[in-house]
Amino acid sequence: MIEYPAQGEHEKRERRPLETARPATVAAVLCPYVRSRGEERDSDAKLAEAVGLARAIDIDVRLAQTAPLRQITPATLLGKGVVERLKEAVDELGIGLVIVDDKLTPVQQRNLEKAWQAKVIDRTGLILEIFGARARTHEGRLQVELAALDYQRGRLVRSWTHLERQRGGFGFLGGPGESQIEIDRRLIGERIVRIKRDLEAVQRTRAVNRVGRKKARLPTIALVGYTNAGKSTLFNRLSGASVMAKDLLFATLDPTMRSIKLPNGKNCVISDTVGFVSDLPTHLVAAFRATLEEVIEADLIVHVRDISHPETEQQRADVEAVLKELGALEEGGDRLLIEALNKIDALPADKLESLQTRSAAGAERALRFPVSALTGEGVDQLLETIGELLGRAGTAREISVPLSDGATIAWLYRHGEVRHRHDDGEVALLTVALDAAAAAQFERRLAR
Repeated sequence: MIEYPAQGEHEKRERRPLETARPATVAAVLCPYVRSRGEERDSDAKLAEAVGLARAIDIDVRLAQTAPLRQITPATLLGKGVVERLKEAVDELGIGLVIVDDKLTPVQQRNLEKAWQAKVIDRTGLILEIFGARARTHEGRLQVELAALDYQRGRLVRSWTHLERQRGGFGFLGGPGESQIEIDRRLIGERIVRIKRDLEAVQRTRAVNRVGRKKARLPTIALVGYTNAGKSTLFNRLSGASVMAKDLLFATLDPTMRSIKLPNGKNCVISDTVGFVSDLPTHLVAAFRATLEEVIEADLIVHVRDISHPETEQQRADVEAVLKELGALEEGGDRLLIEALNKIDALPADKLESLQTRSAAGAERALRFPVSALTGEGVDQLLETIGELLGRAGTAREISVPLSDGATIAWLYRHGEVRHRHDDGEVALLTVALDAAAAAQFERRLAR
């Protein structure tokens, strides 16, 4: 069990006269795990991640502990002894919120709130709170609201118990009971339909933008990775942008796209996406599908990993699981994938040397590049490889063009990768790599 000092006891800051920031919610974080389940993740690491999630929205965590369970208790998830021990700590520390780092049913959530006389949320509820606090764009807010409504719809029995003491949910409806729950379900269902309609419009807009990029021959690169792996810092390093990049879980929620020039002179579009996390609820992935379509349609995926994290391999597995669920990563597929092993500046010298040796030897599943988005080390080599891979996406072919047809020669340089050229008399012999779309466009050009 870990007890944390109250915020302000270990670091005090002066408040400005007009500052009106709300005080953080006093909370406890509980990380239950079943010993017999044989989980790959270390329980202390899971607890540390849950505390980081809570602090990402300024929750004042006073107590954090793991809870080993022999078996799952249907009524409360936790055993009776764990519930009673935490009740004492909740009362002693004045805790008003308990975060259970697991999935709770509505009944379990209600029973724990009664036992502890405190607000209880599970892992999904906490992630939704973070997403709600981070969303800035209209699209982001729509996606968060859709996920929250879908989550809330199954918990209406718990949500409406206050009506036994307080008549009229909206001021004009009758008393409590099933009729109120049914009305609320209908209102939520109607709102979900409207949000999905709006998100479909977003998807259509994104599809039009993608078509425009393809016509302009702009390949796309998607940065993906575990939350707080350094995607936004690398995005800023590559694009010269200034998106928010902080040492926080889920610092980025709304996607950002920028055009960059590769070392080979080609232009491309790079996108920074929301980070993934272990046990990411399925309906959250579904709600953010409009955003994550940029990953599905990308020509190349750069998986940014925090190589200094003790559980970097487990984090990689979590990210790949979400990519497979999205259909962006298929066994035996031709999807281009690079792993950017980030934060090498935080590695000890011996581990860094070992990593660079292994990376130089290559990998069967993906190209791996040790980089530091913070210092820029290794980023140039990463960019050069991205340019080579995107240029390799087409099949090379021999094309002969009259030297007098300068427009066609210029077109081939602009839309393909000219790997070799030899001028023979009045004819230019070129070896050019064209992707499928450019090849079809070239055939139409010849048929004119």
